[in-house]
Amino acid sequence: MARYTGPVCRLCRREGVKLYLKGEKCFTDKCPVSRRAYPPGQHGQGRRKLSEYGVQLREKQKARRTYGIMEGQFARYFGKASKKKGVTGQLLLELLERRLDNVVYRMGLASSRAEARQLVRHGHFQVNGRRVDIPSFSVKPGDVVEVRESSRKKTRFKEMAQSASRGIPGWLEVDAEALRGTMVRLPSREEIDAPVQEQLIVEYYSR
Repeated sequence: MARYTGPVCRLCRREGVKLYLKGEKCFTDKCPVSRRAYPPGQHGQGRRKLSEYGVQLREKQKARRTYGIMEGQFARYFGKASKKKGVTGQLLLELLERRLDNVVYRMGLASSRAEARQLVRHGHFQVNGRRVDIPSFSVKPGDVVEVRESSRKKTRFKEMAQSASRGIPGWLEVDAEALRGTMVRLPSREEIDAPVQEQLIVEYYSR
């Protein structure tokens, strides 16, 4: 499966906002976005006015990089959202939030979505009692996501369980001690903290 393997801090600098791709480093003074608040590259500090298309493109890239997915997969998510009844932009973000790797991250059992994706791929989680190792698995209201019994003794999960109180959204109920979470309902737009203007993404794909 294709994935980005380059330095992720460059992505945050390119978008000009913290996307929290590096886990704990993003909350320290070592964060490159705080130290060098301009795009990377030779011409990063030059002033350049974006066109309307450029603004739309940056919003799309920002959303794609926030959730750590490639171009083709992101376009498929948009296609699904556009076929549903409702506000397309909000439905798009809802689909992205329901990804299993994102749910694991939101539960506080990983310091970043990239770490959550790796943990899911390594088979450490189960949904409704069944092992799932597909990061893009779509979690539904009522689904129970938990660390598998064979993985509960790992030091990493014990550490994350102690700090799992970090901003858990209202659409999830989490039992940190049991390393278990339940999706109680679909997330509302106010509960999705992705730093994007979804309407610009809709305009980008509607050209």
